[in-house]
Amino acid sequence: MIERPDYLEELICFKEKDLIKIVTGIRRCGKSTLFDLYIEYLLSNGVDKDQIIRMNLEEYEFNGINDYHDLYNYVDSRLVSDKMNYVFIDEVQKVSDFQRACDSLYIKRNVDLYITGSNSKLLSGELATLLSGRYIEIKMLPLSFKEYISYVGDVDIQKKYIDYITRSSFPYTLKLNSSKEIRMYLDGLYNTVIVNDIAERKDISDISMLKDVIKFMFDNIGNLCSSTSIANIMTSNGRKISVPTVEKYLEALVEAFVLYKVSRYDIKGKNYLITGSKYYLADVGLRYYLLGSKQVDDGHILENIVYLELLRRGYEVYIGKNEDSEVDFVAVNEKGVEYYQVSYTVKEQKTLERELKPLNTISDHNPKFLLTADFTPYTSHNGIKQINVFDWLLERE
Repeated sequence: MIERPDYLEELICFKEKDLIKIVTGIRRCGKSTLFDLYIEYLLSNGVDKDQIIRMNLEEYEFNGINDYHDLYNYVDSRLVSDKMNYVFIDEVQKVSDFQRACDSLYIKRNVDLYITGSNSKLLSGELATLLSGRYIEIKMLPLSFKEYISYVGDVDIQKKYIDYITRSSFPYTLKLNSSKEIRMYLDGLYNTVIVNDIAERKDISDISMLKDVIKFMFDNIGNLCSSTSIANIMTSNGRKISVPTVEKYLEALVEAFVLYKVSRYDIKGKNYLITGSKYYLADVGLRYYLLGSKQVDDGHILENIVYLELLRRGYEVYIGKNEDSEVDFVAVNEKGVEYYQVSYTVKEQKTLERELKPLNTISDHNPKFLLTADFTPYTSHNGIKQINVFDWLLERE
């Protein structure tokens, strides 16, 4: 199993705390393996096997569990009465009204409950109402570049970066030997998980149109767009689609953690803007699978990687607008605000000046960073720190 130390540490931190631990993220990002790693930890730290109840509701043996009564009864019948029980339920949204079973299990003093789900609506309905303040969400992503490098080694970082973005960051792809095998795996993931699952959940009958919207979004990561502009462009290209339909499809892709929507923030006015957003992918490898190297923009691909890494580090992330300039990312956490500009290379002076300009127009004194793939010594431009992006991703000094 590929180690996921940061996520594992979060689970360990919340062990036996009076909270439901909910791990969310795109399918096949490693949620089930995280539970396996955590169960190994429990077993090596004095927990007996009979204290662990493990269920993956996508497995055939659990086909008979159709509603919350079945789910609750299955778990309750296996609880050890005089010990703490660690209950793990994968893809809990497969069971209707699952939140009722979770609520009933949660209130038992001898149950420590862990669940996974691959749809953000898991936490927006009755579960959130029933369990307000009683759960912790761990938002999981496919492998970070640091996790990827820890597995494949750090010789020739630039080549490993190309492999990372083209072969995919889904953990299982590291166990595959050839590009053909990886393409077959991603093909299965795309068709049976992304398309079918999203279409079924949202009752989408026009699969062809859904695929066209997915292709359009994969081809426009990092570009400012709106539902109206997407509908207009697709219609002008011969695929007539309404704005409400685009909105429905985008919502479904975001809910399934395939896309991440990033809103804009007015730095000077200090308010959030309603119009215009950017979208980034949970895994850039899916773009290469679907589109090949078609019109590939190294800068936007790198933006995507940086955006996901900021999420992993616990930031809320926005696109920055400062009068007529745009800052790639405004990253906010409990410590304050940081500004990030991302460019694959700034070796040409004009490019460097263009990338520094948005940061130089910001009048506050929050930290500002320019991340590039250039291998140059540490540089500061009027207080703006230029950092090699690979060092930043690997958290090297």
